[in-house]
Amino acid sequence: MKDLTVAKFDSIKRNLTGKKILVAFSGGVDSTVLASIVSEVASATTLLIISSPTVPESELVSAKDIAKELGLKLIVKDFNWLDEESLATNQIDRCFTCKQILAESWLKTAEELGSEMVVEGTTASETEGYRPGAEALEASGVHSPYLDVNITKDEIREYARSRGLSIAEKPSMACLATRFPYGTEINHERLKMVETVEKAVMTIFDVECVRARFHGDLVRIEVGESELPSMFDTTKMSELEKQAREAGFSYVTLDLRGYRTGAMDEGLDL
Repeated sequence: MKDLTVAKFDSIKRNLTGKKILVAFSGGVDSTVLASIVSEVASATTLLIISSPTVPESELVSAKDIAKELGLKLIVKDFNWLDEESLATNQIDRCFTCKQILAESWLKTAEELGSEMVVEGTTASETEGYRPGAEALEASGVHSPYLDVNITKDEIREYARSRGLSIAEKPSMACLATRFPYGTEINHERLKMVETVEKAVMTIFDVECVRARFHGDLVRIEVGESELPSMFDTTKMSELEKQAREAGFSYVTLDLRGYRTGAMDEGLDL
């Protein structure tokens, strides 16, 4: 790694040394690297993952495996996201409200465990665009070590590779609520629909990065730009169309711009 990148990570370690720390964990590359760093320098490290209908089951299973790989204690807390009307109605401030609720849960758990600090893995690469969740975290008292020293997603992946962490190349994953246009109600059936289609795309086309965006009876598929060429196979297209119909959609379309963060924020007047 570059000397500047090493210096950034060293700065994080100095700031966390000797503390009892709770890590808000998802099993993604950012929170896994953060957990690894914390475990090197903290006096006690606990991981906390929130299980909710908006988190794919495969992600929860993967997170448990990664916690074992790190040799760290993992607490799983259930959160029935859909019981919160302010979230299920999917208003434009959904992420702000969600992060407020999550931060309260993290901090409460930390207090119960006697942890001195809660840390989470927002990176300097996630500060552009509409980020109401980041505003909620900033006001909550939860610490974001990557932001403190301006560490980017690329630098985190580089660190993961240097440490031989299995998640170094794992694609980013956002909660399933991000698949729905604001104002579209989110329920169990619709969450299952998009999760099923994403799983089908990954299986049929052997792609890693995919989003199934919900537009009523139409599902709009986004895959990583480098993976777009693999989508143009008529036999596989037919199989995907069949599975999408079985999931509840009438139409399937491929977004030729490919995957990008904040796709559901495009066109917002903010």
